[in-house]
Amino acid sequence: MFLAVWGFLKRHRKKCFFLGAFLGGVYVLGKYGQKKLKEIQEREAAEYIAQARRQYHFESNQRTCNMTVLSMLPTLRDALMYQLNSESLTSLLKNKPSNKLEIWEDLKIISFTRSIVAVYSTCMLVVLLRVQLNIIGGYIYLDNAAVCKNGTTLLAPPEVQQQYLSSIQHLLGDGLVELITVVKKAVQNIFGSISLKHTLSLLDLDQKLRDIRTVIEQSRETATCEESRSQSLLCHYMMPDEENPLATQAYGLSEKDVATIKLLNETRDMLESPDFNRVLSSCLNRGFSRLLDNMAEFFRPTEQDIGDNGSMSSLSSVSLPLAKIIPIINGQIHSVCSETPSHFVQDLLTMEQVKDFAANVYEAFSTPQQLEK
Repeated sequence: MFLAVWGFLKRHRKKCFFLGAFLGGVYVLGKYGQKKLKEIQEREAAEYIAQARRQYHFESNQRTCNMTVLSMLPTLRDALMYQLNSESLTSLLKNKPSNKLEIWEDLKIISFTRSIVAVYSTCMLVVLLRVQLNIIGGYIYLDNAAVCKNGTTLLAPPEVQQQYLSSIQHLLGDGLVELITVVKKAVQNIFGSISLKHTLSLLDLDQKLRDIRTVIEQSRETATCEESRSQSLLCHYMMPDEENPLATQAYGLSEKDVATIKLLNETRDMLESPDFNRVLSSCLNRGFSRLLDNMAEFFRPTEQDIGDNGSMSSLSSVSLPLAKIIPIINGQIHSVCSETPSHFVQDLLTMEQVKDFAANVYEAFSTPQQLEK
């Protein structure tokens, strides 16, 4: 038997050689393929885990954004009520002073200014914090990933985070004061000549607010070049136009100062982008629409109005004297700047444009390429 097999192999040794080589190659290729398949599977699993981890971190970051907005609204409201103190005027009116008409005129301007600034500043706070916390959130994600791998230097250590996030104080301080000045002037131009006895419908109010917005949002347009008109004209209320004070120092900057300046410059670039302008405009449209919705309940027709005029569903069907509208608009700040999730704030926090923009910012600053910049 053995001799027969040996004889067969000798007669067909070339064929057996090629067959053995072929089978050996198939075996080697099979092992190589299995190894590559395992590497691909492991890489895909690692990418899936990394993507899931990043998605979880992003969603957690958005919850932090929402909580931060709600926690800062009382501070914003208190600043507005301090700068535009209508309560002191209403107290004076209770004493029936001789200059009653003059006080009413002041109250008219302050009441409208306060609620309009409340809408602007709340929308700015929502979108600005979305930018800041998603930029810093992206850096934190990269820091966590880098530390787990090789313990590299942090891109955004806690001290830098604190210094960077403190820049929000511009919106609550100097930026807010400047915004109040601009809005107050616009309100004076639109409402200053309107008598307290003059009646206005909800449709009339809507048009007046549009006129005021046009003045505010285009007030600096003549000073900008054609290329920059896609930028937000409101961003200087959120960040100062001049360079950050840290950047003006010729020497003595620490690594943390440099990192903070980098974050601030990246934030300014975001605020001056067309995407930011579109998102902020969408928020403002939603905010002023909600403001009118809140006031609409005071413009409901009475049963007598319906009986006299039939069906009354138009926004212009009910008109109120301006003197009666003033206390209504004056009280809207408590709804707009409410730390408990009101319809106004909830609308802004859940807008799809805001969510998509936040996702784009986080994506831009949480990719490994950011480490190479």
